[in-house]
Amino acid sequence: MSGKQTREWLADDAAGIARAAELLRAGRLVAVPTETVYGLAARADSEDAVAAIYRAKGRPDFNPLIVHVTDMEMARRLARFDDRAEAIAGKFWPGPLTMVLPLREDAPIAPAVTAGLPTIALRMPRHAAMRGLIAELGLPLAAPSANRSGGVSPTTPDHVAASLGERVDAILDGGACSRGLESTIIALREGGNWQLLRHGPIPEEDIASLLGPATPLQDAKIEAPGQLARHYAPGKPVRLDAGEPQGGEFMIGFGDIAGDVNLSPNGDLAQAAARLYACLHIAAAAAQPNIAVAPIPHTGMGAAINDRLRRAAA
Repeated sequence: MSGKQTREWLADDAAGIARAAELLRAGRLVAVPTETVYGLAARADSEDAVAAIYRAKGRPDFNPLIVHVTDMEMARRLARFDDRAEAIAGKFWPGPLTMVLPLREDAPIAPAVTAGLPTIALRMPRHAAMRGLIAELGLPLAAPSANRSGGVSPTTPDHVAASLGERVDAILDGGACSRGLESTIIALREGGNWQLLRHGPIPEEDIASLLGPATPLQDAKIEAPGQLARHYAPGKPVRLDAGEPQGGEFMIGFGDIAGDVNLSPNGDLAQAAARLYACLHIAAAAAQPNIAVAPIPHTGMGAAINDRLRRAAA
């Protein structure tokens, strides 16, 4: 991507989607809305386009990318689906779930997408604009979060613009993301085992109801996004489980702990998840040099929120 290009701001209507597909077809980068966070999309079959993602994000090249598809036909061209994968897709796709599956040997995917691994991370998003864009393009899209690597994920177009600036060729404006947390990621293993690689909007127990209990992770091998120990960082020290702010702290509240901003005054974990990154962006821009965050329950979606907060505080 040339630094002389001017970033385009596109509406998520038919004309905007057609223009975004035109740019992507030419190997350019487009920030796209999903129900989770905004993604920095490039065609997944182009080495040059995928390399542009890594350059724009400043992303480690050992960190694989999620590939987004619009239907099962496209998904099956990229990965090998067993009965378990078919059942999971039937229940949770389209939606905020990513599956790490065996990569097909003939899959038209740039090697950098999988970071050289024999697996691929696949998701079928629910967001209408993203689905329409993939269908218009006719190609799967590699799309990590549309922000500089390690920073707070973007849930609005303004977050994308503030983080990436002119490193992205266009932003497809779909408004604020409804879920606000990246997808749950699972890996299906041989022998019937499965592992949870990243907490997300779909709780572990919902997946276990279909597959049985998950197998604990035994090593720190990076197979999917969000596994780095330090991630989602706002650029300031973060103190967790804070009952009240100390000197020099911007307080992110929850429930009865009001704070300078509040994830959910009513203690609604879904609302807290949707607002988490927006509140971290506000805290990052505040005058206070440090951030404190009120305790968040570890039940349900709270597990995913606490996972992101632990990495932000690392």
